[in-house]
Amino acid sequence: MATSIVLREEKIAQQIYFLRGEKVMLDYDLAQLYQVETRALKQAVKRNMDSFPSDFMFVLNAKEIKYLVSQNVIPSKSKLGGALPTEQGVAMLSSVLKSKRARKVNIAIMRAFVQMRKFLETHKELAAQIKKLENKLDKHDTIIQKIFEAIRQLMQPPLTPRKKIGYKSYE
Repeated sequence: MATSIVLREEKIAQQIYFLRGEKVMLDYDLAQLYQVETRALKQAVKRNMDSFPSDFMFVLNAKEIKYLVSQNVIPSKSKLGGALPTEQGVAMLSSVLKSKRARKVNIAIMRAFVQMRKFLETHKELAAQIKKLENKLDKHDTIIQKIFEAIRQLMQPPLTPRKKIGYKSYE
């Protein structure tokens, strides 16, 4: 059982999308996980709207729908409808769908969100380190360019002949 939940969590993580800076899941993906019809999931949410404030869900705009269809996230526009739950909205679904399966799926989904958060945090640290290296390299590049410019200046013959240094002989 533990192995199937781990595999499920990995699959769930692939069904989490970033839209408007939020992690969201599509309603039909959730319905499949909870093993209910999408229609039933939406009805349960509508009957309990007081459990889903506006920051727990949002409706996709036309541009976002077009993007999801073009990226093959969804096969067609007809698969979408209604509001998509954010991470907090998904957490509330277990209180609305009161089955044993709903609780187990919700635990797996929450673990997937945690995995994703850890993954993103690691990426932030890596991105910061790369940026630091880039800045260092940029600084070194400018120093190296200055060195090459100085060498080029030294290699050029003088514009005016130099005066000879030393004693003149009058012979």
